[in-house]
Amino acid sequence: MNTKNNNKTAKTANVPRRAMILAAGHGIRMRPITDKTPKPMIKVDGKPLLTHALQRLEAMGVTDVVINTHHLADKIKRHYNCYDGATLHFSHEKNLLETGGGVKNALSMLGDEPFFVVNGDAFWLNGPTDTLARLAMQWAPDKMDALLMLHSTVDAYGYNGLGDFQCEADGKLIRRVEQEVAPWLFAGVQILNPKVLRNAPEGSFSLNWVYDRALEADRLFGMVHDGEWFHIGTPDGLDEAESYMQTTFAETKHR
Repeated sequence: MNTKNNNKTAKTANVPRRAMILAAGHGIRMRPITDKTPKPMIKVDGKPLLTHALQRLEAMGVTDVVINTHHLADKIKRHYNCYDGATLHFSHEKNLLETGGGVKNALSMLGDEPFFVVNGDAFWLNGPTDTLARLAMQWAPDKMDALLMLHSTVDAYGYNGLGDFQCEADGKLIRRVEQEVAPWLFAGVQILNPKVLRNAPEGSFSLNWVYDRALEADRLFGMVHDGEWFHIGTPDGLDEAESYMQTTFAETKHR
């Protein structure tokens, strides 16, 4: 990967300076690991998933990151108490608010400009161009309320679902038809315009509430990821990601 060229791309793109990482969930399918370790603190390639996400955001120039917490929140806060990087803001949820409620609850810390939202268990490798830079370059606030990172349903490591969306040539999204397989899954990384949450429900709700309204207004778009993406939803998925990273490192070392 050409870091110099990627950094140049990032600087010229309209990159959001704020981001939110969703880190509040229980990670039930990752038990027993998540009985003592918050899912975003699970290590892949020697670093917590949360750290991978933070470093990717910082490389794009993000200066402030909100992290919502609930399950084993103290372990997350202690680990990042003296974090040397972006300024971290914690949004603790006494009761889980789901993805949409969690983001709405943190809007006062995210400001009025579009921001990245990254799932705390998202793990991806960049393709030829940095993924977040590509998202920022394709973000068009005049026609988008949300821009989702997509990945091929059949090429995702650790994933065996039916996918989420069809994607038209201009990037507009259409939800998967029930019982059918869609070519693209939502990969847990996106840019949101905060205005779409101003009239959202109070309390707990999913970001699907936002997507449904954006779909109705033809303002939900997607960008296909051109690198590797890993679904770390179960211990088997974690093992697959670790195995891939170890193999890749070994191949690189012996070149």
